[in-house]
Amino acid sequence: MNYPGGIKKENNPSSIAKTLSHKNRGMTLEADLNITNEYYRDIDKAYIYKKPTPIKVTKVEYPSRKDTIIKEAFFTIPSTTDYNGIYKGKYIDFEAKETKSKTSFSLNNIHKHQIEHLKNIKRHDGIAFLIIRFTTLNKTYLLLIDNLLEFIDNNKRKSIPLEYFKEKAYLIKDSYKPRIDYLKVIDDLFGGI
Repeated sequence: MNYPGGIKKENNPSSIAKTLSHKNRGMTLEADLNITNEYYRDIDKAYIYKKPTPIKVTKVEYPSRKDTIIKEAFFTIPSTTDYNGIYKGKYIDFEAKETKSKTSFSLNNIHKHQIEHLKNIKRHDGIAFLIIRFTTLNKTYLLLIDNLLEFIDNNKRKSIPLEYFKEKAYLIKDSYKPRIDYLKVIDDLFGGI
């Protein structure tokens, strides 16, 4: 069928399967969290945002009056974590990561300064955690900073096994609205704050 403007509808089942396959899902956790946080703001439940990465632009080109291309930039300071905001009067701060591993999450994915930052948030009575998605398993977990520190203090491993997530973390069930309802886990853990 030909649509206006020359757009063609793709009826090939193999192309549909490709768009739905695991390999094309990529890094979707951030997109899902951004949509979830937008939903929370829209219904006035919480105000949580993705933090911008601090960069300094050093080289810019202007190919035309209305086009600007950043050609060179660098990180000015190490970023802390991905998201922060407020929910029911409590400060929330967390890092979001994905792994393709089916068995563990590498601690190399979390920087020491991020762990220190989350420890400081917790020390000041904020809510600090990680959201980890095992993409090939389609499982997303919320791991409190206390449980992360417990693992680091009691293990010499360089990765957290999936079994630890099953025992100590909280599975976040996928849904439509919101996509990743991590605030339900926060409510369950902290008694509705």
